[in-house]
Amino acid sequence: MVYIHYVEHNTAHAGNFVLDVPVGHHWLLVVTKTPAQFWVNGGLREYPAHSAILYRPQQKVYYRACTGHFVNDWIRFESDEPYLAESPLPLGVPFGLSDPEYCQKLFELLVIEHNFSLDCRESSIDLLLRTLFNKLWESCFQDNITPQYYKLLELRTAIQSNPANYWSVSKMADFLQISPGYLQNIYKKTFGISCMDDVINSRIRMAKEYLIHNARSIAEVASRCGYQNVEHFCRQFKQITGHTPRNYQKHAKG
Repeated sequence: MVYIHYVEHNTAHAGNFVLDVPVGHHWLLVVTKTPAQFWVNGGLREYPAHSAILYRPQQKVYYRACTGHFVNDWIRFESDEPYLAESPLPLGVPFGLSDPEYCQKLFELLVIEHNFSLDCRESSIDLLLRTLFNKLWESCFQDNITPQYYKLLELRTAIQSNPANYWSVSKMADFLQISPGYLQNIYKKTFGISCMDDVINSRIRMAKEYLIHNARSIAEVASRCGYQNVEHFCRQFKQITGHTPRNYQKHAKG
């Protein structure tokens, strides 16, 4: 069972904002979009933007702005679900989010579901909260979250959303304003794959979709997936899938 008392997205406060609740009543999840100070282990500590903190019921809650303004998402709720009650997430200690944009979208949807009495409101809220806590769990055990990580994540999202664009190492390096060599090093270290292999895999994934569900020629598929040379496309496709595009298309449709 999940019951939301209140949820807000992208809430802005002045620079003198302070929340001081000596004994909290319910579960409280706060996600920051600006730096903030939190009371942790008996003292105030500053944490960067894109931090999340979960407070259990009856736990002391204290945080405050530490810049000219404070922006956050937050939700106060009750729940006896195992994914929360048995969660390994730290309580009252902030941790960095690995994908803040993803979590932001979940908060937007939670606000909509909470404020409007839609037919599937309860089940939708439950699924959204489960997904949000999955993302929190992933974030909590990731130790390479830095401001540069967020730029890398933005680049990777752009690649996978638009693989047909003209991508080169130098263009991707310009995106982050770093050298091509450094980009290749940190990209593979962060995601376990080189930036160009990520481009190629995304293009081949798109090509599979076109080959299966669209009656297009191999040349058209190659062009739509960002290849200017059909032979180069066929060579990369076979290298990754083990099939030529034509054989893959016949096998998938069969």
